[in-house]
Amino acid sequence: MNSAARPPAMSDVAALAGVSHQTVSRVLNDHPSVRPETRDRVTQAILRLGYRRNSAARALVTRRSGTLGVVTPATALYGPTSTLVGLEEAARVVGWYVSVATIRQVDADSMHTAVEHFLDQGVDGVAIIAPTTEVAQAIAAIASPVPVVLISSASDVPPVAHLHAVGVDQRHGARLATQHLLDQGFADVVHVAGPQDWFDAQDRLAGWREVCGPGAPEHIEVGWDAADGYELGLRMVREGVPSAIFAANDQLALGLLHAFWESGVRVPDDVAVVGFDDEAGAAHYTPPLTTVRQDFGALGRLAVGSLQAAFAGEDVARQQLPAELVIRTSSVPGRTLGARATHLEDR
Repeated sequence: MNSAARPPAMSDVAALAGVSHQTVSRVLNDHPSVRPETRDRVTQAILRLGYRRNSAARALVTRRSGTLGVVTPATALYGPTSTLVGLEEAARVVGWYVSVATIRQVDADSMHTAVEHFLDQGVDGVAIIAPTTEVAQAIAAIASPVPVVLISSASDVPPVAHLHAVGVDQRHGARLATQHLLDQGFADVVHVAGPQDWFDAQDRLAGWREVCGPGAPEHIEVGWDAADGYELGLRMVREGVPSAIFAANDQLALGLLHAFWESGVRVPDDVAVVGFDDEAGAAHYTPPLTTVRQDFGALGRLAVGSLQAAFAGEDVARQQLPAELVIRTSSVPGRTLGARATHLEDR
């Protein structure tokens, strides 16, 4: 069979570039010992020939597929979606491909099926995005021969072999938001909480309570959507608007702002509002929204780093990232914000 009748091989690249087979391998694996001009010659040869590495053959040699399996619940909400994007970007940087299994009905059988599917594919590791209590409960059914990282704010991680956990400190973020409102002179900060089967909602409620203390007003539990915030805002207009509100996410805050604007309630002069997440566009709400930022890119890198450490045989402890308060106009009545500080942003 001549070379035109088969896909180009590594030996073809080596011959065209005038280097050894080993040098081509070093270039493909980004080895630092290759001189820049040699790397350029090999790269040009690869492009000219249209060479593609045989992943199956490489996996036989390295015993690694270069693939990360990700299990995530079927939701378009900002937190889980942004977590998936951050994880995918971090995996790509270290050379992993990501295979995603979306679970609509979260139970032990669905989780087992998803993980078994990934194991049949020969993945190097599994990441599970676990925002709700039902996901965490389903994880208890997992028995995986490869490392598994749980991405969740859950404080109690199931005692499963090869399971590691990373997350963002939601309580810390909620404490920052609540303390900021108290520092503005508001005596009572009402918390509009998300569904309490979500770990993030539980932790944000707990952080708010920790700062407010025993005299905290009763929290209000709703859903996660802007429509929930809007309906609640209209109810507050009818029954009495509090002086300050800490909303469990930016979508709830957006709905509240809409209801208040529509009803002639001024934010922040009549009521201050703080959200959570720093969604794209939060700086352009009316008024710009004070909120708590989560670094999903850093969270993805932390999850990938946890798996890499597990591959190296290291004992990986639970790791949490801090949240960051971003102060904008919606929570600071009668004041024009100045230059940006480490925790302050005026866009």
